[in-house]
Amino acid sequence: MKTGLITSDTYQNHNTGDGHPEKIDRVSVILENFKKLNNKNLIWKKPSKIKNKILEAAHNPDYVKFVQNSFPKKGLSFLDGDTIVSPGSKDATIDAAGSIIAAIDGVQNNEFANAFCAVRPPGHHAEKNKAMGFCIYNNVAVGAHYLLEKYKLNKIAIIDFDVHHGNGTQDIFYNNEKVLYISTHQYPYYPGTGGNNEKGKHNNVLNIPLPAGTTSEEYLNAYEHVLKKLKQFNPEFILFSAGFDAHKDDPLAQLQLTSKDFYHLTKRTLNLSKLYCEGKVVSILEGGYDLNALKESTAMHVDALLEFSK
Repeated sequence: MKTGLITSDTYQNHNTGDGHPEKIDRVSVILENFKKLNNKNLIWKKPSKIKNKILEAAHNPDYVKFVQNSFPKKGLSFLDGDTIVSPGSKDATIDAAGSIIAAIDGVQNNEFANAFCAVRPPGHHAEKNKAMGFCIYNNVAVGAHYLLEKYKLNKIAIIDFDVHHGNGTQDIFYNNEKVLYISTHQYPYYPGTGGNNEKGKHNNVLNIPLPAGTTSEEYLNAYEHVLKKLKQFNPEFILFSAGFDAHKDDPLAQLQLTSKDFYHLTKRTLNLSKLYCEGKVVSILEGGYDLNALKESTAMHVDALLEFSK
């Protein structure tokens, strides 16, 4: 078995304007690196074409309509203070959500053992009715709902290691006992949510807030709480909201992880996934804004996926 790499050329046309941290180069640098590495165990695949119904499982239909009417004919348009769209964003947003559908289908149909989706825009800040924090559709939430509805699974775990709390994912699944949402993140910090008192209606949310300056060792020790909660939940499928902005070189936060730490946390999770869900894991890109750190960290993350898929 191999590892899927799901991506699209349309991300090059999602223009957020000069100086915006969520820039075109983020996905380009990842893909150029994987092309250089030329690993024969990576299966490159395009996103699935999806209909509104799949988006509307995670988002209010009126919100989906609002987004689809928001793309300008030219120039840039603001969905909120820092979430910007251009004419090319229309296809990119659909492909970002469609990528996790292609990845899930690939794993479920034994096309590959696991998968990484290199996408933009990211998704975990997008709520049912609201774009924010560079995010338009909540890609990982779309994927979780697809697993529940298409494959009739009853236990989906989402692990979000982006440095910012995934308020949108938490919002969408707060009352859903079938989805466990776990987040490690800098706190207090943007977007202001993610205190450890936010537990979900069915104790299905675990927030692990970490102070600025948290070291690799402290982070990996805290990650044991993620693994403990996973064991208790016994998931049938695991989704990663894979943000790499907890890296020490990232300009948007102050955690102190190294690129290698992303290999370790991925490996630990995959070892558990073998016991509970036959290693069924799909990861989708969220944040990460230092290009070199992002290139190295995604390579480490995918290395762990590749090792596990052999």
